Amino acid sequence: MCPTGTSLPPSRKPADLRSAFDVLDVDRDGKISHDDLKRFYADAGDEIIGTMMKVADLNKDGYVEYEEFENVLRTNKNGISSCVMEDVFNDMDRDGDGKVGHGDLRSYLRSAGIEVNDDDIKAMVSLGSGDDDNDGVTFEGFLKILAI
Repeated sequence: MCPTGTSLPPSRKPADLRSAFDVLDVDRDGKISHDDLKRFYADAGDEIIGTMMKVADLNKDGYVEYEEFENVLRTNKNGISSCVMEDVFNDMDRDGDGKVGHGDLRSYLRSAGIEVNDDDIKAMVSLGSGDDDNDGVTFEGFLKILAI
């Protein structure tokens, strides 16, 4: 598990988190609410949205402020990993080979209630691997997909 309640020194904070935060802050009020997430993840159920809020809303005020968002997505000492995202990646990597392949991704997205076609999955794997013929996406590639 990841430690909580700490923040990164300014030089170690990922540069692209503000743009990701802004995408999720649908109503542009400077904080992410349950409604923001529901509008962004239109196909996600209230249980999934509630879990996301529970994980990220560290001060339990009903909103995810930027600092909380940043804390949840904090990178490790190598600057490539994040606690929550690594857990998601490991959950997606059903066969435990360190890569999320076409089948892993299809299975995970379907279990999350997200319908995508094979071309969409192929495009995601290609984006994350940098190779049309690659057999899977590493964790670093997974982070690349999320940064888009």
